[in-house]
Amino acid sequence: MDCRRCGTPLRKPGDYCLVCDTANCDAVVAACDRDHATLTFLDDEEVVGQTDIATVPEEGGETGVVELRNFAGRIADEIRRKRPEDVFVAGDHDVIRAVRADLHYEVYRVPRENPVESVVERRGDRSLDVVDEPASEKIGGRHSTLIGDRDGQRAIRTVADHPNVKKVIPGPIDAGGSGSRTGVRAKVTRADDNGNLRLLIRDGSSVQENRVVTTAMNRDTGERVRADLNDALDEEELRD
Repeated sequence: MDCRRCGTPLRKPGDYCLVCDTANCDAVVAACDRDHATLTFLDDEEVVGQTDIATVPEEGGETGVVELRNFAGRIADEIRRKRPEDVFVAGDHDVIRAVRADLHYEVYRVPRENPVESVVERRGDRSLDVVDEPASEKIGGRHSTLIGDRDGQRAIRTVADHPNVKKVIPGPIDAGGSGSRTGVRAKVTRADDNGNLRLLIRDGSSVQENRVVTTAMNRDTGERVRADLNDALDEEELRD
């Protein structure tokens, strides 16, 4: 593949051209299994290249940690070569968590089934506005008390940190439940017609319902944000 601007031959399809400072793909989709990852490179909705990265998983211990880190590092290096605008991931949670830690990109989760098709469909829709504010500035309302202590605060911050979340408004705490679960668990419920969501945080028998205001414009795009948020809670090991 040659650079679309200056015609310089690229080492790999979709690589960023260092000769004329031009990106030759604007999105990367990484479908990750524990032993294998397929990276697909998109320019708008066109596939311009694909590469596979494999590893032999090690079982536990320091050797396993190092092997996973190296595998994720190879995936992250391939993404950085492209300098994309967007990065989408699907598949194994441990691999995705390690790749996120090695990248300075906003990473979006997509379904494991047909991830490339899912991204192409998503990119065909109108992009959602991004809220460029720290999570702490997005949290507020009449009720300032949060259940779950540190883990409850972590769940709120995880949701507030999403770029398509405008505001998280904590609600009252219902302590009259009969739940028997221990530990803090959280989930984001289905979007309403305006694309806004609810974050439910449970701590034993107590439940707090928090309103999540998003930049989504309807239920469909709100559901897209909901999936991202629940995946983020899952990666924080807080998902109910």
